[in-house]
Amino acid sequence: MMGINDIAFPHLGLYLTNVPKGFSVFGFFIAFYGIFIGIGVMAGICLAARVAKWSKITSEVVWDFAFLAVLVSIICARIYYVIFMWDLYKNDLLSIFNLRQGGLAIYGGVIGAFIMVFSFSAVKKISPGVLGDVCTPGLILGQIIGRWGNFTNREVFGEYTDNIFAMRLPIDAVRASDISETIRAHIEAGTNYIQVHPAFLYEGLWNLGILILMLVLWRKKKFEGQISLLYIGGYGLGRAWIEAIRTDTLFVPGTSIPVSLAFAIACVLFSLTLNFIMLRKVKKQ
Repeated sequence: MMGINDIAFPHLGLYLTNVPKGFSVFGFFIAFYGIFIGIGVMAGICLAARVAKWSKITSEVVWDFAFLAVLVSIICARIYYVIFMWDLYKNDLLSIFNLRQGGLAIYGGVIGAFIMVFSFSAVKKISPGVLGDVCTPGLILGQIIGRWGNFTNREVFGEYTDNIFAMRLPIDAVRASDISETIRAHIEAGTNYIQVHPAFLYEGLWNLGILILMLVLWRKKKFEGQISLLYIGGYGLGRAWIEAIRTDTLFVPGTSIPVSLAFAIACVLFSLTLNFIMLRKVKKQ
């Protein structure tokens, strides 16, 4: 039996006891989820400011851009989530503004960030390719750190597994809607936990690999925007296979198609196609 705040990785020999979702300060609850998101945002901006030294723009430009991009990304992440979870909010519209209940979709935030890249670049008369290449390493670093907020929230997990990374969570610590029939079928009699894929961990490790590749290839890129395309395609490829095992998926309305899976595949195809076109253009110059 597991305690309500316990998390275990039995095949790795890890059993974490009393891992809270947050803490209270003067009666105000502060979730670790928000703290990880905040740390991720700051770390991402700092990395982008550092990468700016390799480019034609200054770190000051990055900081000016970051303030607006973070604000727009949070709004878009919420809009994206609400659109595909409309049944949850349609009878209580004010709950749309209650971010303390969770509900931020990463792909919505990414869309918001890229909208701001083109908008900010147009206003400042700088290349969106340059700005995107500078900022995407910071964006994916923020995602890596932010995923640990999902760990403390006991969310973003996959179906049942018995592989080496299998994670156990108390049933009462997770949302009932995230427990699939397959997971329920593998709950052993007399136990109070589920055993699942730690999808948040898979995505974090995948993103770390993409980040390393982006930094290694940054100075070897063939055209402005190539690092951004590496992010779009690389993250999309990882998100596609990870989304296929998750149980908290958002679906295209009226279908059983995971919206993030469809969007991820589209991103991979877009990245490959545009990269091919740009490389051919560079060779002809």
